[in-house]
Amino acid sequence: MSKIIATAAIRGAHKLVGQAEVELQKAIDKYGKEHPVDYPNTAYYLPIMYLFLGQKVQKLGDLEESMQEAKKLLADIPSDELWLPYLGDTLDSGVATLIAEETIEALKYLGEQNPVQGIWLGFTPDNILRLQGIKLVDGRMPGFAAIVGCTKKNEDAVKLVRGLQERNILVFMAGHTNGRAIAEQLAEENIEMNWDTFLVPYGKEITAAVHALNFAARSAMTFGGIEPGDMDAARKILLYNKDRVHAFVMALGADKAAEDSQLITDDKYATAAGAINFGFPVIADVKIPQILPTGICTYEHVISGIRLEEIISRAIELRGLTIKIEKIPIPVPYGAGFEGERVRKENMYVQFGGKYTDAFELLRMKPMEEVEDGKIEVIGQEIDEMKEGEAYPLGIVVEVAGRDFQEDFESVLERRIHEFISCANGIFHMGQRNIIWVRISKEAHAKGFKIKHFGEILLARMHEEFSKIVDRVQVKLYTEKEKVAKLIEEAKEVYSQRDDKIGGMTDEDVDEYYSCTLCQSYAPNHVCIVTPQRLGLCGAYTWLDCKASHQIDPHGPNEPVAKGECLDPVKGMWKNINDYIEVKSNGNLKRFNAYSMMEDPMTSCGCFECIAAIVPEANGVMIVDRDYTGMTPVGMTFSTLAGQIGGGVQTPGFVGIGKLYISSPKFISAEGGQKRIVWMTKQLKEEVGDRLKAELERQGISDLFDKIATEEEAEDPETLLQYLEKIGHPALQMEAIM
Repeated sequence: MSKIIATAAIRGAHKLVGQAEVELQKAIDKYGKEHPVDYPNTAYYLPIMYLFLGQKVQKLGDLEESMQEAKKLLADIPSDELWLPYLGDTLDSGVATLIAEETIEALKYLGEQNPVQGIWLGFTPDNILRLQGIKLVDGRMPGFAAIVGCTKKNEDAVKLVRGLQERNILVFMAGHTNGRAIAEQLAEENIEMNWDTFLVPYGKEITAAVHALNFAARSAMTFGGIEPGDMDAARKILLYNKDRVHAFVMALGADKAAEDSQLITDDKYATAAGAINFGFPVIADVKIPQILPTGICTYEHVISGIRLEEIISRAIELRGLTIKIEKIPIPVPYGAGFEGERVRKENMYVQFGGKYTDAFELLRMKPMEEVEDGKIEVIGQEIDEMKEGEAYPLGIVVEVAGRDFQEDFESVLERRIHEFISCANGIFHMGQRNIIWVRISKEAHAKGFKIKHFGEILLARMHEEFSKIVDRVQVKLYTEKEKVAKLIEEAKEVYSQRDDKIGGMTDEDVDEYYSCTLCQSYAPNHVCIVTPQRLGLCGAYTWLDCKASHQIDPHGPNEPVAKGECLDPVKGMWKNINDYIEVKSNGNLKRFNAYSMMEDPMTSCGCFECIAAIVPEANGVMIVDRDYTGMTPVGMTFSTLAGQIGGGVQTPGFVGIGKLYISSPKFISAEGGQKRIVWMTKQLKEEVGDRLKAELERQGISDLFDKIATEEEAEDPETLLQYLEKIGHPALQMEAIM
């Protein structure tokens, strides 16, 4: 039995439901019940209503039904503190709160008040949800914190979020304390806030906190396959998020001299009750009533009075997170939360590469006796000898040795250099090979960051990530113009040799493929089968990546799967592969065709880079990437399409793919391959253009590239068909795809 102030949460729910009703009526009076209402770029309508009620809210009149459902969940307001043996009334009031907050926030998109302004980002579109999804499933992002309120001092706010970033925890921010929000404090200290830096300011009012929970709701539907409106939805939502979306609410009060009860208002209690429905506990730095027994949450539901210095470690303990902090001997904070950080020109101390100077990075395998483990050499000027604001050449050469290391692994490890360096606070790194661009900020320089620290990062991370195959690492950092110019030409020859070797690998060359079950932490029935000519649908894992991953961790998410007897060479079906996916998909999948999108295609988790979809009118397929928010010729946006095919189900005619697969000789080869491509988004077509043109030329159909339509030619099937007939697209003459 736990003592709680149910009064505050229930009273707050009544207040927010009442506010939502008033604002809804004003909107109806102004626009009418038939006026559309939605969030931008999502297939999940208003996600809270869709998941909990199964209601597809599309117009203002639909919200009247939503509010009626919310009012049914409201208990009478108790007159005193209660001793409750369960949290039933409070949890129901929490759901009512979320419905009310979703209504209030959605109404902001009618145009009266733009929720996306200044530092505030508002609702998270589906494409960003899926982009971040791969970080959640592969462990780079162990969970998220929803911060409500602010700290007493700006420096405390900076220290708090830096601590969360170092632990790779995504930070959502909403609400304020006495008119002041933590996001505003960070902005005053020039802290970069966006999805790339793991710092996401939703809005200043507490109602914006619902965006953290509709993010979790869509995760459950996108990756977990939870059906919206299921009679047992509430329990499934709780179990999915409790077990797989590791989140917690951090309630902060800025003025410790004031009464603590005044700092956590009724609407905050109500919002916290909504979060507990997802299994997300609450931790506060002010003294509020605690809910200590376990049950709904993994451990305690609410703990309070935690000192700010201890709140992160206590939150991690409360949520049961497994956190790994990279301890690297460099003078700046380090963690995945800094990976997407930008260093603007006005904040830059020095830069390398880009369009300004020669710069490259190269990793090579060497004999054991030629590598002195831990050795770092800076050949040329160190940062102290460089002039502020100038650009300098840079060559990063990493040499590794290992008894189990293979030359094929060089490119796999080399690609990680970008990630490893980018995770240092105040360091910007973009690109790979000989097109890198690196900046060191004035702040990082002031803290003592030097060129040699690139070596410290690479030594530590190569050993940490690849200890099973790497025994020794040494790093050479070149800043002398003549040496960089010479070495970059040698590096280009190595890159070319690798491309020829890897690009020449075919599915027939190998006896085994690799599985990837990384996404099963979110989509438990999905299995990727990665072949030399078909990378994982997220675009991040090639056959060589999976091979290296297995050698590093034999019990990890990538396993070799012997192909065995070939059942259908055209569609790409093998008996051993079928047997494997049946087991690994928990019995949900029986068959898999690697080269077909029309019959037993590969499942999709939700992290795919693109979607290929059949366009029946054109006898072909279109491809849309997740960054495109417009309409497509199949009458659905990317978000709507993704909502149809995610969650680990086979959807004939639709398949999630990685961008590189578009130029593969095995691209839907069972249906005719690239000849079937009738439409692509313009940005995607340009991005994959060079590789796709090379493949089309190999097939003797080089003129096809210019015949592939984009959104500039058509966004509906009728216009697309007219365009294809005009230019003579070969798909129109092919055998019927259906």
